[in-house]
Amino acid sequence: MSDILVTQRLRKEFGGLVAVDSVDFTIPRDSTVSLIGPNGAGKTTFFNMLTGVYKPTSGRVVFDGEDVTGKPPHAVTARGIGRTFQNIRLFQQMSALENVLVGMHSRLKGGILASILGTPRLKREENQARETARELLAYCGLGRRDEWYARSLPYGDQRRLEVARALATQPKLLLLDEPTAGMNPQETGEFIGFVRKLREERDLTVMVIEHDMRVVMGVSDRVTVLDYGAKISEGPPREVQRDPRVIEAYLGTGALAGG
Repeated sequence: MSDILVTQRLRKEFGGLVAVDSVDFTIPRDSTVSLIGPNGAGKTTFFNMLTGVYKPTSGRVVFDGEDVTGKPPHAVTARGIGRTFQNIRLFQQMSALENVLVGMHSRLKGGILASILGTPRLKREENQARETARELLAYCGLGRRDEWYARSLPYGDQRRLEVARALATQPKLLLLDEPTAGMNPQETGEFIGFVRKLREERDLTVMVIEHDMRVVMGVSDRVTVLDYGAKISEGPPREVQRDPRVIEAYLGTGALAGG
């Protein structure tokens, strides 16, 4: 199994603070990997370097065989990395359908001139885009809510809408940043099943930042643990859960008993 993403000694400094400390990391194609660690461990900073939000201080990011180190977010998205955010970033005044159409923008071919002239090809493309957006919403469990304003959707549905918008970019790799934050146990359980379905049915590789160990254990083939910006453990979920360094840094002694 080849790796779809590789980082080599990836490092990020803010002033004199080292947020991510020379991390080597791989994501095998067609897998689900999770990145965990205590608050301030550098997880979101690491995510932001993968997606072009931050430029690394040093090191490399290679995606699908291409060096994408320091490329801007739109260029990273165009190459096939989609993401959601820890703090939901939907267009709250727009409908669910319109939010997904925004995600599809990078894949549409009609240019500015075609938009001005309203060419038949553009109209066909717009109609096809709307149909595809509705299919994505239905796939994500929002089929009857396509005209709802994003702000009107329940919290768990807003999370699903973020995933639908990310899928609209046609990613090869989907990055989910704290996807179950704020969800109740039932919503969390449903989301675990949804992530499994995504991977099985859509030929996707998935990376998750997550605090909820039930989610991590439920979706992951492999878990990587950061602490103070450095990688301290990596392996199958149950091995990592029992690693004394991880227990000390993050999980608490209850994890030894599987709690």
